[in-house]
Amino acid sequence: MSIERSERSERPTIVLCPGGPMLVRGEAVVQTQDGATHRTTRPVSAICRCGATSRAPWCDGTHKLLPKERRPD
Repeated sequence: MSIERSERSERPTIVLCPGGPMLVRGEAVVQTQDGATHRTTRPVSAICRCGATSRAPWCDGTHKLLPKERRPD
């Protein structure tokens, strides 16, 4: 997965939440492993890091249901 800044804005700010999603603040384009691109539409977007979401690439909170050893660092 890669994150690129939008042509119209500043560089996005990225925060990795321990055991949870990657938070992207600002406009960005997220590219998934299969090459699909998704533009952020919220001031802060939560991107899945555990791979268990049903709304890829966006986090749906599924990481909270996973055992700690399966959650992202």
